[in-house]
Amino acid sequence: MKLAKPLNKYFDHTLLKPEATRAQIEKLCREALEYDFYAVCVNTCYVADCADMLKDSDVKVAAVVGFPLGACTTATKVFETEEACKDGASEIDMVLNVGLFKDGRYDDIRDDIREVVTAAEQYGAIVKVILETCLLTPAEIEGACRLAKDSGAHFVKTSTGFGSGGAKAEDVALMKQTVGPDMEVKASGGIRNLETVLAMIEAGADRIGASASVAVMEAYEAGEK
Repeated sequence: MKLAKPLNKYFDHTLLKPEATRAQIEKLCREALEYDFYAVCVNTCYVADCADMLKDSDVKVAAVVGFPLGACTTATKVFETEEACKDGASEIDMVLNVGLFKDGRYDDIRDDIREVVTAAEQYGAIVKVILETCLLTPAEIEGACRLAKDSGAHFVKTSTGFGSGGAKAEDVALMKQTVGPDMEVKASGGIRNLETVLAMIEAGADRIGASASVAVMEAYEAGEK
């Protein structure tokens, strides 16, 4: 399988566990530097620490917003976005309000996403919308992708990793088909080995969110030798 870019540049090296310590975040950043991953993905309280540790590199900092439920107010998401961007985040992974979506409150969903996009873009940051695909039917996945695209988001993303299921190749393929070439797709949630990573990329993933990024790279490099 021919990759569009080096495998390491697909990864948002991720640590979002509530019990994550600063020492673990430091380790995450050291690993991201060693493997030159695209980004680290962390909770907002650690954005400033990561930005400081990664300041002399091209590894970016992604922050999760409205995480993991997406059920807070839009104003809360906007505030969180602004704080994360001020602290050094250049990517915002916001969670879709699935309840509003299920209720058919599509204008509210557009406003929710658009306001986060507007806040992020003031700092030059991009926005990924986490759909939590395990809660959605295929038709709903398509609809949520279209809303994210209409609202100016830059990515759609499969999962928080905290739901009842994670990324599936068929969902990634559907998402990529729906958003087309103008948006990107991030696969995340339960991606723990090289085989799964390659399947997600083949399905159309432009970015991979994983905590097992180092193990995947070790397997990949071992196969190349």
